[in-house]
Amino acid sequence: MKKLLLSLAAACAMTSALAWPEKPVTLVVPFPPGGSTDLIARTLSSKMPEKLGGTVIVENKAGATGTIGAAQVARAPADGYTLLVSSLGPFVIAPHLIKVPYDALKDLDPITVAVQAPNVLVVPAASAHKSLADVIAYQKANPGKMTFASSGNGSSDHLTAELFWLQTATSGIHVPYKGGGPVMTDLLGNQVDASFMNINTAMPQIKAGKLKALAITSAKRSPLLPAVPTLEEGGVKDANVYSWQAIAAPRGLPAEVKKRLHAAIVAALSDPQVTPKLLELGFEMVLNTPEQFAAYQAAEYARWQKLITSRKITAD
Repeated sequence: MKKLLLSLAAACAMTSALAWPEKPVTLVVPFPPGGSTDLIARTLSSKMPEKLGGTVIVENKAGATGTIGAAQVARAPADGYTLLVSSLGPFVIAPHLIKVPYDALKDLDPITVAVQAPNVLVVPAASAHKSLADVIAYQKANPGKMTFASSGNGSSDHLTAELFWLQTATSGIHVPYKGGGPVMTDLLGNQVDASFMNINTAMPQIKAGKLKALAITSAKRSPLLPAVPTLEEGGVKDANVYSWQAIAAPRGLPAEVKKRLHAAIVAALSDPQVTPKLLELGFEMVLNTPEQFAAYQAAEYARWQKLITSRKITAD
């Protein structure tokens, strides 16, 4: 009888997976509309339906550095109808800065890292610093004097600066802001000296000649900034940093549903109408497997935990 019940349960689960989706799939974005993560989610919502044969909607659930939306997904049924589309913060950074109502490594089922984008060390156009070497030399000669703006304590641009100071044995002054907008305003107004700004945000002002790009945090040079060297080329080791957007589900997602979701996401972002536009914005396509995402998340989680602990970084 027990074997029969197990067989029936397995058959029901398979039938449910095959019928999926029978209702809209919700992509929860844990940030306000308008940012990079929201862009990826809305791109998916427009392209995934033709791959899945169902409706895909976006719900913005902002607050607490993205952890409110992440917690909502972690508590949702593991049926494939509620997914998290988020940047790295809720996955690998926020758990080390604040008390979060979920376990980032255990409560979420990884599907794929969709895209990634490096940060760029930028200074105002009028800055006396002309190269990465200039910045490093200045900081060595003037410790704790050069100001680096970020979009907030524990943000990707802040952590990149901390990693940069660690790897170059230098120090600067961290100036946290409430978001990227004020950072750009004061950077263009020469109120701060530099920032490790995400390439998506920085490119328009670099193209306009209002910011100078001195180095990039990617493993290799960006085709958008071919003349800009990587940090490693400038002698800064182990400082590759990417901001990334990924998709995950509540833990326990049925294997067949996960397979279909992964295929639909990859197909949507690989669409010839989509990929070129994302590349033009500075994104690099990743689209790795759930297993690769899980391994990458674990490595990033440990990396940022070590830096945050060693540098005594706290939340706003």
